[in-house]
Amino acid sequence: MIGIYLCDDEGAIRCQIQTALEKKIVVENYDMNIVCSTANAQELLNTVENGKQGIYFLDVDLKDKDWDGFRLGCEIRRRDPHGTLIFITSYGDLAWRTFQYHLEAFDYIVKGTSPVGASAARCLDEIYTRLLAARQGPAETFTLRTGDIVRHVPLCDILFFETASTPHHVFLHTSGSRMDFLGSLAELEMQLGEPFIRTHRAYLVAADKIEAVDLKHNRLWVGGQECLLSRTGKAALRKKLGERP
Repeated sequence: MIGIYLCDDEGAIRCQIQTALEKKIVVENYDMNIVCSTANAQELLNTVENGKQGIYFLDVDLKDKDWDGFRLGCEIRRRDPHGTLIFITSYGDLAWRTFQYHLEAFDYIVKGTSPVGASAARCLDEIYTRLLAARQGPAETFTLRTGDIVRHVPLCDILFFETASTPHHVFLHTSGSRMDFLGSLAELEMQLGEPFIRTHRAYLVAADKIEAVDLKHNRLWVGGQECLLSRTGKAALRKKLGERP
């Protein structure tokens, strides 16, 4: 899930933007949530997770002795190099300053020229479209639908897939979650290819996440979780191990 961060010390403006973003997320079922909405730059920074990509709506003209929007953007860029920055300003001629700070702003929302909430929602629409296009590569992410929500899971986070008790459903396991979606292991095995091993008719395992194997008792462990190992799975596992240098 992609986190959204909003910093504007004008309460009415911040409320308009937050309300519009929340509505957009619900209506479009975006895999996003608002992590922080504040007037205080330091409070926002306290919630930013280093290395985790986020979306940031930042007021340029913060009434703060330590921070303006551009300095805040620089610190965010240091913590989140791939984050998306949108600046909120009363002036429309500040683009040159983002080049000065090397900030690569996605867009500007100019107060007074159009409803700020509608502008923020349009930005979110375009950001989502671009993120979706960037994540289409099968070598990077796996896309699934859980209920009405479309999720994009980095392949490097996936431990294994497991058949669910509900017919034609599969569980995707990561270290901190289990997601249920419509699918089959046979299709997934063909789609994902060599990085995954079919260790059992009910399990498709990320080869590089296997921690231990018990050939005698037909078990293996992935991310601390136990999976089953069939005779065919043993053969596939031995072949995979044999291909490694």
